[in-house]
Amino acid sequence: MTKYKWIILVFVAIWVVGIIVVYPMIKKNQRLQVFQPVDVNPQLVDIDMQRTAKAHRIADFSLTDQAGEAVTNKDFEDKIYVADFFFTTCPSICPKMTASLSELSAFYKDDKDIMFLSHSVTPIKDSVPVLAAYAEKHHINHDTWKLVTGDKKHIYELARRSYFAVTTEGDGGVKDFIHTENFILVDKGRKIRGFYDGTSAKDMERLKEDITILRYEYED
Repeated sequence: MTKYKWIILVFVAIWVVGIIVVYPMIKKNQRLQVFQPVDVNPQLVDIDMQRTAKAHRIADFSLTDQAGEAVTNKDFEDKIYVADFFFTTCPSICPKMTASLSELSAFYKDDKDIMFLSHSVTPIKDSVPVLAAYAEKHHINHDTWKLVTGDKKHIYELARRSYFAVTTEGDGGVKDFIHTENFILVDKGRKIRGFYDGTSAKDMERLKEDITILRYEYED
């Protein structure tokens, strides 16, 4: 083997070691932003919250999942989770969003710290049997991925005032409707750590990277 080939091999070996050793160390030293209302696009935040800089957390909630079981914050206690808002008959962005969450769910299938929470924005139509059928169709793991229905006003208030998921205003009434591609990353302290386009493959890779960074916070 020539001298130059040895040099190339050594260079490649150093590069590989750098990727394996140094890259995780860089990730471990990073920290995700904790989003307060003042940090978020004002179009996503109710006007009375826009200047709030105090610690923001996801509000208490009480909903019902695809198995007919009650779902509250307790089910996500000490968990990192990704939240979104969808409806089962959506013909546009929701199928892509569900596919993205399905891929993430499969990717984290052996990780007990990661969960998913999908809120129906048409809760009257998306009854428990409808959600159960949707879950079966998309091979959704009930243990880690909750599809939830419940009181519309409650869900819409969560979307607007807890998750900052939508730009539209409304009261959660009969004529109110929200439609968003946003995924929201929530940490173990119920704090928002990131926003992602659930229809974007690039954003899904960014979400995986951010989950890796976030997990390191709990290893300190």
